[in-house]
Amino acid sequence: MMIEFMRVLVLLLCSAVSLLPMAEAQEAKASASANPPMGGRWFLPQDELGGFVHIPAGTFLMGSNPTQDRLAFENERWSPQMRQGRVDLPDYYIGHFEVTTGQFRAFVEATGYRHENIADTQDMLPMVNVSWTDALAYCRWLERSLREEAETLPQLRQLLLDGWHITLPNEAQWEKAARGFGSRVYPWGNQARSDRANYDSTGLRPVGSFECPECAYGLADMSGNVWELTRSPFQPYPFDPSPLDAPRQDPLALDEDPLWVIRGGSFRDKANLVRGAVRGGVDPGVRLENIGFRLVLERAE
Repeated sequence: MMIEFMRVLVLLLCSAVSLLPMAEAQEAKASASANPPMGGRWFLPQDELGGFVHIPAGTFLMGSNPTQDRLAFENERWSPQMRQGRVDLPDYYIGHFEVTTGQFRAFVEATGYRHENIADTQDMLPMVNVSWTDALAYCRWLERSLREEAETLPQLRQLLLDGWHITLPNEAQWEKAARGFGSRVYPWGNQARSDRANYDSTGLRPVGSFECPECAYGLADMSGNVWELTRSPFQPYPFDPSPLDAPRQDPLALDEDPLWVIRGGSFRDKANLVRGAVRGGVDPGVRLENIGFRLVLERAE
């Protein structure tokens, strides 16, 4: 299993620094509905929940079945006895889009947080060159700021006042949001489609550039564009939720040199690395041009 994990990790790192010519970029089918206006002091989507989408409670099938997905890696297998496993999750909300440069810039300007290479980047591109610790710092600031400010959208502010938290998704939350209750290979179905995601291309696209009407919860860019950080430590399946509060307490409590799960693949990757069950790992201090993040809003335990 460790060999297979290293294979995925090496593929990720090689894709980040490769000098080989990239395939031509796919034609994005952008629409006004896929790119709602963003604004306000936080540069959030202007809907009732600031871009958060409700994911209902219930069980879903996690991991890969190689009889259905012949591209599956060994680290996607649930256990030696089982190809996939069922995970029961309470309801939660997840970001419709990846966190954008404009949103992260609002954080930097409000707090003085030090981060390079952000000044000249387009607001609607996903925030990249961001570490795991950078992402958690943004989550903490956004939660506190939205809870304290009267101008916060009322429904969102009430959830925060009721004790809900903004953080990174764990990998079970991420996978359920990407695949729904079934076990589709990609968020839209079982076949790769270059009109549904930004992969095997020459660069980043603004968030929401690709429509995905078949996606279980209508989320954008769950495949491709950027790898997305989670708050799950990289460990073999079955999925174990017990260490998931570690980022809030002591990020280094699990290991002297922990790796954290990343999901979804990026614009640089081929179709096999943008499947819904693919698991990569990254050091918490690494910043790469194809790694970003998405937010989750969850109940306090």
